[in-house]
This record gives sequence, C-alpha cells and structure tokens, in this order.
Amino acid sequence: MFDWLEKSAADLGRGIGEGAIDPVALTQAFLGAIDSHDAKDRIYSVVTYDRALAEAEAAAERARAGYRLSPLDGVPISWKDLFDSAGVATEAGSRLLKDRVPAGDAEVMQNATALGLVCLGKTHMSELAFSGLGLNPMTATPPCINDPKAVPGGSSSGAAASVAFGLAAVGVGSDTGGSVRIPSAWNDLVGLKTTAGRVSAKGVVPLCEKFDTVGPLCRTVEDAALMLGVLEGASTPDLKGASLQGKRFAVLVTEALEDVREAPMAGFELAVTRLRDMGAEIEILEAPEVSGALALSGPLFTAEAYGQWRDVIEANSDLMFDQVLDRFRAGATFDGPTYVAAWKDLDVFRAKWHARVAGYDAVLLPTSPILPPDADRLMTDQDYYVTENLLALRNTRIGNLMGVCGMSLPTGVPSCGLMMLGAPMGEERLLRVAAAVEAVLRT
Repeated sequence: MFDWLEKSAADLGRGIGEGAIDPVALTQAFLGAIDSHDAKDRIYSVVTYDRALAEAEAAAERARAGYRLSPLDGVPISWKDLFDSAGVATEAGSRLLKDRVPAGDAEVMQNATALGLVCLGKTHMSELAFSGLGLNPMTATPPCINDPKAVPGGSSSGAAASVAFGLAAVGVGSDTGGSVRIPSAWNDLVGLKTTAGRVSAKGVVPLCEKFDTVGPLCRTVEDAALMLGVLEGASTPDLKGASLQGKRFAVLVTEALEDVREAPMAGFELAVTRLRDMGAEIEILEAPEVSGALALSGPLFTAEAYGQWRDVIEANSDLMFDQVLDRFRAGATFDGPTYVAAWKDLDVFRAKWHARVAGYDAVLLPTSPILPPDADRLMTDQDYYVTENLLALRNTRIGNLMGVCGMSLPTGVPSCGLMMLGAPMGEERLLRVAAAVEAVLRT
C-alpha cells in the first residue's frame, strides 16, 4: 500500500480504473502519511480530512459502477494556500490574511472536484507568494527533499514538499516569476508553468495579475498533462508517440548561463549532452532582448505587487517578514509613467523573442542557477538573502517576462532542473516535447 505514495498520479488513476486501488484506502494512506510525518505542520497549513474522505468515497462508488469522471478520478492532491477553498482558511502564507475564510472554491478547484480529484488540504507557501526561496518565518518553512538544512524553493514550497515527501500525488501551485519551477527543480519534480491567462485565476489570491499563472508540481510529464486538463476542465493533451526525432532546441546563453554554480551547470550540461546524443539538434542562442526584459523586472513585478497589496501591508506591516516587506516596498520607487513605459518596452522585447525562437521546439536553460540555500543563513545574512533570491528567480523569470509556457524537468543531478520554454499558449506542444525529453533523462 505504501508504494502508492511514490507512484505517479497517472499510475494511481490507472490502478483505480483497473480495480486494483480503492480510492478510500488510497486517501487514507495519504492522510496517514501526512499525520505521521515529522514535518506535517511545516508542509500543510490545513488538512481537510472530512472533505478528502467524502470525495474518496464518492470516487470509490463511481469506480465500482464503472463510471469515472476523469483519468485522475479518486487521486488525492494538495493545493497551495492561495487557492480559495470553501469554509477553509486561505491565507496565502501571510499573517495579514489570518482567518480569511472564503465562501467558495477557486474555479480551478471546482474543475478538479468536478472531475473527481480528492482535496487533501492546503500547503504552506512564501509570504504572499513574493519569494522564490520558500523561506517563511511568519508561518512555516517546508523542508527540501535533498537537504534538511536548505529551503525548498518558493513560492509553492509546501506544494513541492507534499509531493516530494509522498504526502500528495500532485501539488497545485502558482508561478509569477518561477514559483512552480524553482521548488520543482529543487525537489526533483516536474513543474509546469502555464501561459498567463490560459488557466483561470478566479478565486486565487493575486500577486501580480499580469504575470500570475496556475500550474501543477508532480512526478511526471504525463501527470502535468493530465493536470492541465483537470485545471481547465478540458481534455488532456495527447502525449502518444512523443519523440525527439527531428526536434530542434536552442540553448539560451544570454544571461541564463551567467553565474550558474557547479552542480546546476553540471546537471544542465548532462541533460543537453544526452539530448544531443539521442539525435536532437542543439543550437546556441543569443537573445539581447532577454537582458532588456530582465532589466524591467523592478517596475513590472515589484510595482504591480506593491500596488496590489500596499494598503493591506501598510496597515499592519509589523506582521510581515522584513525581507519580504522590503521587497514589496521597493515597488513604491517606480512611478506610473515608468510602469507604463516598461510594459511598452516589454512588448517590443517579446516580439523580438518570439520571432527569434519561432523555429525551435523549445529553448533550454538551467531552471535555477543555484542549489537550495541554507535556511538559517538566509535568516541572519540580509545580503545573502537578497542575492540568492534574485539569482534563484533570474532564469525562470525569463519565461514570465516573455509571456510563454515553460516546464522544469529533473536532470538526475539532485535539485538541478532542466527548463524548457515554449510558445504562448503552446502547452500541448511543449508537453509532447517534454515527454520525449523526460524519456531520455530518466534512462
């Protein structure tokens, strides 16, 4: 039974469909694992026992009747604590939102429930989703699967930990500047960043609404494809026959390979070498517009984030972790004309990027230039916190700035991910390419 906790969501779904796995027993196994885990309260902010068991019982009845709502009907998953859930606290990792209890579920949770997935509960996250590290001394900092002294990556920190430690089959997170892909990379998971505007953010606590996206953290590309269908309440992208034959990839060197530390670079180079050895065409890509776009991060991200939360923050700023508070307040240094001009410039950079990469199946780069930093040092060394947070987010932010979809895949080197950037609204194509890449990296 306990090997269920290490299986992919797709395999669990197949087991339910074949009658080999009972959804109630499966849910009880996950709930039992949560209760017995030493880091339970650092990973889950709320465990929804009654809801999980009720949904599992309904899934079991459907399975016995031979009528399942989806391939993942009966599979237990977790939700980052910024997705509204009816009657259950949704606080976005912040004391500013303590005791915030929504009346209804977020639209993506409604979609998942309608397709039979089981809600295990809500997971901890970086404060208001505004850090890529996963450190949150105001609520909880989840553990990293590869280093008990390190942070797990954020802001979907608990989402990643819930899957990596076998406490959920999938974690649903959000990605504004890397918040799905960084914790996925640092915990050896697959993470899908969807295109902004593709998956509903209705009922999701916002950070930067022009950049906020919803996506899964999971064990396989197949799981990511299935979850995309679930979150959208739509059909699942077809991965059958995925192959590297004729595939053409670009390795982005502009900014993305600067200051990459030894292990992440080793993982990236190993992955690229294996793809080349399997017949993929690999080319080097220089894209000056990447530097221009990254230079706009201040007015684009921090100005919008502070504009979103300024009144709430300044009413009770003493409730915030000082590093996150300082990052929000940096948004006050940009005026309206600067913000508008930044968006005009970004539109130009995006057009140049899309024209430059149109002939490639994906653009490749290390997911994060660094390994998970030491949690204790982050608490005591302000300069270390700032430099590590900015560097952790640099590569992932490229995908957000360019308005594309992206994925992080494990390279086989612990806590080192391979990032693949696709085209806007090109998730189906990217998932097929990623399935072929995954098959090579896992052999």
